[in-house]
Amino acid sequence: MLSHDRIWAAIDALAKSHSLSASGLARKAGLDPTSFNKSKRVTGQGRPRWPSTESISKALRATGTSLSDFMALIENRAPDATEIMSKYGLPQLRNVPLLGFAEAGTGGFFDDGGFPVGQGWDEVQFPSSDHDNVYALEVSGSSMEPLYRDGDVIIVQPGASIRKRDRVVVKTKEGEVMAKELARKTATQVELVSLNPEHENRVIPMKDVEWIARIVWASQ
Repeated sequence: MLSHDRIWAAIDALAKSHSLSASGLARKAGLDPTSFNKSKRVTGQGRPRWPSTESISKALRATGTSLSDFMALIENRAPDATEIMSKYGLPQLRNVPLLGFAEAGTGGFFDDGGFPVGQGWDEVQFPSSDHDNVYALEVSGSSMEPLYRDGDVIIVQPGASIRKRDRVVVKTKEGEVMAKELARKTATQVELVSLNPEHENRVIPMKDVEWIARIVWASQ
């Protein structure tokens, strides 16, 4: 039986199965980023608000999900992801902290080494046990295309060794957060190559860098 709670739970499960947040799934589907947010699930008068069939259709098309698979999520008949991973010897899923790039530029979310701290983090599942101390950043905008698109999730590992041609996330002391390719790093500066050819390469003095972390995985 269809219910308001089960349909929204299925949308959340669909997003999580593709390592996306609810807003990331909406962006991937070409919808307003807030379309699937929890605040949109109830009206201002407290009545349940149902997602439109058009929104659901776009989300299914964007993720390559069949209607029958989505119905299985609604009816809670989908196999447990952990059981599937174990059965076929695949890496186990585990939750890691998730933050949007816009929020990452503000204070209070990272320590001096670029590790997650504080409140306000969401979570996303990461299908690997090979990396410790990782977190996720949700891409917004087109500045990282064609490699990373709006709504993609990248997994970042602070403290990991980095070398030339690694893809990295850099945060400056002014709060700018960017994903680039490392061209060269010295004691005095870091040289970065833009992933989008329409954006300039950057040379940043090390005194202006708050932290650099290597990108180890992306949900493309």
